[in-house]
Amino acid sequence: MADEYEIYAIRYGHHDRKAAENFIGGDDHETDMPLDYFVWAVVGAGRAYVLDTGFDPDVAVRRGRKTLLPIADGLKAVGVDPATVTDVVISHMHYDHAGNTPLFPAATFHLQDAEMAYCTGRCMCHAIMRMPFEAEDVARMVRKVFEGRVRFHDGDTELAPGITLHKLGGHTKGLQVMRVNTRRGPVVLASDATHLYANLERNHPFPVLADVGAYLDGLQTLRRLAPTLAHIVPGHDPLVLKQYPAARPGLDGVVRLDVEPK
Repeated sequence: MADEYEIYAIRYGHHDRKAAENFIGGDDHETDMPLDYFVWAVVGAGRAYVLDTGFDPDVAVRRGRKTLLPIADGLKAVGVDPATVTDVVISHMHYDHAGNTPLFPAATFHLQDAEMAYCTGRCMCHAIMRMPFEAEDVARMVRKVFEGRVRFHDGDTELAPGITLHKLGGHTKGLQVMRVNTRRGPVVLASDATHLYANLERNHPFPVLADVGAYLDGLQTLRRLAPTLAHIVPGHDPLVLKQYPAARPGLDGVVRLDVEPK
């Protein structure tokens, strides 16, 4: 049998915004629909894996985002020391998923071939395409390649028994999601394959895209990877903190995803 893991969603940032900003073509409702920013820790079989590394605090200030919790503090709150983590998965190279990499000096970083080609290739000649990337994050990852600290993947792969990575694309050229075996079955950490539950439920993409068709195909893939919609965890939805129980009493903004939602 595959190993089973605990999963922690750690909210580290927040951005107030309107619903129209969260759907391609806008939205008819002028309602508040903020985004939360998460990293995820997957713990089991004597190891800890981290999915995404958040944005740097200075980048948050420049981009008008709120930092609520230092990444290192959030991980340590669930018993994960960034200095000893050996495997970090980067879902994609946008600024809010690929910053803070110096916090993980012992880690190998897992990235799709297509993502590195995308964020270092000709698409970055266009300002609107490079807007969600930070040049320093990309440069750091290139340096890690030359240090022998990046493991590239081409499509779907097994990271460890009970943990698989799946390339979806759409939001970026090489976005990957993580499927984790837990006591409630396989949980799919969707990252930005669907920012919000509503993107998935309405089949309505978030407006930052590399390929609309690939994004919509990716939503179908999410549904195939998960036994139910309740096993899909979106990347930025504040409802995640309401759907799942706190990792421990009194710990704000950190929830367990390997248990049944409320």
